[in-house]
Amino acid sequence: MLNDDELYKNYLEGNKACGDELMLRYADSLTAYLNAFLKDMEDAEDLMLETFTVILVDKPKIGDGCFRAYLFKVARHKACRLWRKKVKQSEFFISPEDAERDDVMESVASDKGQPENEFLRGELGNTVRKCLNIIAPQYREALWLIYGTGLNYEQAAGVLGCSRKRVDNLLLNGRRALKAELAKEGITYNV
Repeated sequence: MLNDDELYKNYLEGNKACGDELMLRYADSLTAYLNAFLKDMEDAEDLMLETFTVILVDKPKIGDGCFRAYLFKVARHKACRLWRKKVKQSEFFISPEDAERDDVMESVASDKGQPENEFLRGELGNTVRKCLNIIAPQYREALWLIYGTGLNYEQAAGVLGCSRKRVDNLLLNGRRALKAELAKEGITYNV
């Protein structure tokens, strides 16, 4: 299986199937990220397509190992522009579907398929989503970028337009805030 850099390079050399593979690889996670930001699935899908249009039509030069970060940075920029037109910038929301993907649920209910664990996973997902929506938006977004999309610190810093140290601080404070909110809900394991 080709990595992102190889797929993008092959796409630039004329292999259109590689562009399709990149879209298949990232369309769902990018749409989920945009939906969490905008709280509107139609806008999220539209911006996902616009983001891929920027990359696959304009064919920008992207550094090695930076495709995913570049993709999310373009998407975030587009979302912020749309956001300014539609809603206050201070809100950021994690939808129920996105909270289901969080690593926190994986650690508690790793035995998928057993009804009790599926129920616990759903309940925990609802609780985590509720708590994520309570904490500060900048913490929520940093947690989402690192744990929800799998970006590394440097890539998340590029998306957020801040330093790696700032991302580290946002994550530290975000985990503390999330842990405090989870404790209020009776969930006291390490987050």
